[in-house]
Amino acid sequence: MRPSTAAARAGTAHSARALRSQGALAVLRHVHAHPSATRADTARALHLSSGSATEITARLKAARLIDERAPERTGGRGRPSPALTAHPEGPLVCVADIGHEHWRVACAELGGRIVHEDGGRHSGSPDVLDVLADRIETARAAYGSRIRAVSACVAGTVSGTRVVQASGMGWRDVDLEPLRTPGTLLLVGNDASLSGLAEARRGAGAGTRVVLHLTIEVGVGGILVVDGGPVDGATGAGGEFGHVPFGDPGVECPCGARGCWDMAVDGRAMARALHRPPPPDPRTAAGEIIASAASDPAAAHAVAGAARAFGRGVAALVNALDPGLVTLSGLAVDLRAAAPEALAEAYTAGLMRYRRAAPPPVLPSVLGPNGPLTGAADAAFDMLLTEEGLDAWTRLPV
Repeated sequence: MRPSTAAARAGTAHSARALRSQGALAVLRHVHAHPSATRADTARALHLSSGSATEITARLKAARLIDERAPERTGGRGRPSPALTAHPEGPLVCVADIGHEHWRVACAELGGRIVHEDGGRHSGSPDVLDVLADRIETARAAYGSRIRAVSACVAGTVSGTRVVQASGMGWRDVDLEPLRTPGTLLLVGNDASLSGLAEARRGAGAGTRVVLHLTIEVGVGGILVVDGGPVDGATGAGGEFGHVPFGDPGVECPCGARGCWDMAVDGRAMARALHRPPPPDPRTAAGEIIASAASDPAAAHAVAGAARAFGRGVAALVNALDPGLVTLSGLAVDLRAAAPEALAEAYTAGLMRYRRAAPPPVLPSVLGPNGPLTGAADAAFDMLLTEEGLDAWTRLPV
């Protein structure tokens, strides 16, 4: 016999109230950040009693938010404790990753595990949004209302849901509203900034309070992350480090400014050093020049020049922002590997004297090309793992 509508509503309201407690929300956020943690691990980390952890876990299980699963045996003695994980019927976020040449659409569960992924190449035209909208709708048809947000990461400057500019693709004021699906949140972020968010939380920067993340693709991007949160500015466009005037003021950037750092470190700078015309695809050009540096002295000279320009800029940002750690991704990792001495010397020389004895370490990314996608999923779960987000989840029909 089915319960009355009034009883069902009362049960939903009770469930929502039960999940509003700080203890339940804290456990949920901890499971997202540490998807392999046990109930005992979580209780210790959050200073909960065993009884409280058991009671909260039961409520979150009943709400289809978390589950407990025994890990695979590794040959040791005894039965391993089950880990707190995402519920198999729990909320998902759909991520649309728009790079200069490639796109991906993926669905991620609590904890960041990818449960669905599709991808392909594109020409750089905004028409790629039609392809992405179609793939997102396909995911929506498969997972229904479990998809609670669409989170897009784009290789460009972002404000709200608009891509203000993406010079590598020739975009100006492109709105990503076509990616929104009914009843879901839509978030749009810069790919480098989201990569930095993920790297600070789950990668090389994990455990460091202040992390500066930098990447080179077509130009330089990144973000400063403090206590796990991005310092993204008043309009969300923070982290556009490539447009700081660290470069040659005689060189104009496609953004309209002169002397942008972008133009001193990527494939366009290397092409100028080799007396070549501006490359149609600066990222591909940079990769080819870096790859040939070991056998071509002219290419090695061009790469060293870009590495020195990058190292000076990193030092300037360290002096200004005072991070505990700098992480690199994209072509920045390749540039450092190809010209380590040039980059290190420029970095050290640009630091204030008192920093040189113990400069912030500069480490390569752990997450690599999955950084933007991981960061976009995390940004969406930040919005969902709130009282409002849990209320909305509990109102969905079972």
